[in-house]
Amino acid sequence: MADKMVRIMCPNLTCRKVLAVPEIARGKTVRCKECGTNIRVPGAKPSPADSSGTTK
Repeated sequence: MADKMVRIMCPNLTCRKVLAVPEIARGKTVRCKECGTNIRVPGAKPSPADSSGTTK
């Protein structure tokens, strides 16, 4: 399996299960297998080389 995985934690306070979802799921919604809560997978992190934080 060559796909990278993203680890996220279920936000449901009674569950808090750690889920491993494929990298391609970034920006999408997945469902916790334990409690059924819908979880939004965070988008890709910006790389340090792309950060042009200067404002003119």
